[in-house]
Amino acid sequence: MCYNNFMQYDRFQQEAINYINRDHSVIVCAPTGAGKTAIAEYIIQKSLKIGQSVIYTAPIKALSNQKFRDFQSQFPDKIGILTGDVSLNPDACILIMTTEIFRNKILNEPETLKKYAWVIFDEIHYIDNEERGTVWEESLIFLPSHMRILCLSATIPNIKEFAEWIESVQRRPLKIVVEDKRPVPLRFLFQCRNEITDDLSDLKKQLTSRVPKKFHRANRIVTLINYIRQNKGLPCIWFVFSRKRAEDLAFELYSFDFLKQSEKTQIVSLYDQLCRRFDLSGEESANRLYYLIQKGIAYHHAGMLPTLKEVIEQLFTSRLLKVIFTTETFALGINMPARSVVFDNLRKYYGRYVRILKVRDFYQMAGRAGRRGMDKVGFVYSRINPGLINFEQVKEIISGQAEGVKSQFNTSYATLLNLYERYKEMILEIYPLSFHHFQSRKHAKIEALRLMQAKLKLLKDLNYIEDSSLTHKGLFARSIYGYELLLSEFYETGILEKLDEFALGVLCVAIVFEPRKNQRILGRLPKNARYLREICEKTYESIKFREMKYRIYPQSKKLYFHLAQTTQAWLSGTRFSKILRFTDTDEGEIIRFFRMAVQILREINSSAFV
Repeated sequence: MCYNNFMQYDRFQQEAINYINRDHSVIVCAPTGAGKTAIAEYIIQKSLKIGQSVIYTAPIKALSNQKFRDFQSQFPDKIGILTGDVSLNPDACILIMTTEIFRNKILNEPETLKKYAWVIFDEIHYIDNEERGTVWEESLIFLPSHMRILCLSATIPNIKEFAEWIESVQRRPLKIVVEDKRPVPLRFLFQCRNEITDDLSDLKKQLTSRVPKKFHRANRIVTLINYIRQNKGLPCIWFVFSRKRAEDLAFELYSFDFLKQSEKTQIVSLYDQLCRRFDLSGEESANRLYYLIQKGIAYHHAGMLPTLKEVIEQLFTSRLLKVIFTTETFALGINMPARSVVFDNLRKYYGRYVRILKVRDFYQMAGRAGRRGMDKVGFVYSRINPGLINFEQVKEIISGQAEGVKSQFNTSYATLLNLYERYKEMILEIYPLSFHHFQSRKHAKIEALRLMQAKLKLLKDLNYIEDSSLTHKGLFARSIYGYELLLSEFYETGILEKLDEFALGVLCVAIVFEPRKNQRILGRLPKNARYLREICEKTYESIKFREMKYRIYPQSKKLYFHLAQTTQAWLSGTRFSKILRFTDTDEGEIIRFFRMAVQILREINSSAFV
């Protein structure tokens, strides 16, 4: 893309580019697939031409990795990536990273950001994420004054409020660019009682009719997939909210064959080639998928091996896969459009409970329907269960106002320690800069400030801070985000130094592991792991008691030793396929927890030498 060829840009893209040329920061809201990435590419090309550097942040590692691959083909030798798992060319002119890495650089290594003129925040609405949203907020509050920002999002109804807050902390204008029109319009259809309609009036009759339950017809997957196929709706992305159901539904279609013989030959050849490249040949999970792949069917979810997910993504972009059953992460920024999107359900689990799908989440996924330049319309099918959802709720999801973004500000202990080192007792003056303060009512502001004060008191009580300075333990803790108290207490008492490599690995995996609801440890814990768990639980209970005393929430994460045997076996050199017998955790999750543990070990190693 030639960055000065203005004629190729849409109206909203050109508007954003005009602001960028005047050195303004910009926030862009446009539907999924509208072409927001072209604006980011313009900034990158313009910056490279005048000798400036750019940081591109993404909310998840998978999106960071995809952007790295995309930009690598456009800007070879100029690109680098930092995700915690991967560090390639870390001083590159174009540096891609997760937002956590960027926040940590701002607080711990601000000098490394001096050469970067722009930072691009992809999926900026993630500031609303309950677990990780505060990372975006802290990044914007403490952003170096020389950096301009480009924020990209599909939907932020309260964009004016959000932009006003950013302007207030940045002390410079932030230009708003909004595009409501989709490049490919959506057509909504519904499967209810095994009938398919695009008429809301018909749907209402089906949902409100008093037909005895024994005469209710269940929605059949075969009915819907035949309808989609007959109406030339393939390829299709079928969103589900359960990993197991994604696989079950895929195999439920095993009797179908969506490929011509020539396509079958191509996809099998490509699958074999990719499996060899990613060392997946012989892997049971890859072999299991083979039977579906040769019929144009696949599934994709976080429990799969990361390399196998990569293979499926590449197959999908080849247009040889016709139906893919996947969880919602497939909709997040990854450029995987299809002609049709199916919602297996309009209810999902939101952290603590199951509720009706948020409008914003619905359109994030629905936006994958309709391929720009290929389709005149995108088809969105919703499977409706009358026992779980009523007509008004369906109507609200389809035509309601998307939810505005809300602050999830909750500063970590590590962030407080970094800020205290810089601002001392003036640290409490940071909170009024937050988006939480900007948009909250009086009682919420008071409680948020009390929580910061409480954390500060606890840090002083546990001797992380003494005489207005960080102690050696405080210096250690400031670089370990999310698990700082537990690891720092182990560090101070010398426990970490007494552990061999096996016990240290088991400890770090236990710190990051999150069990499924009612998940139990398989078998009996090894003796050394039982002893380690006893020590850890005593330390954790001490921390928990202090947090309860100061009314601090959410409390520090508990340790879970479900992967103790798995970790020991892996560290002993056991093949990955063999360690799976020690746990019922998905193989992709095992790798994710191992990677998180490795990141903690890196942080411990770097912090121990402060």
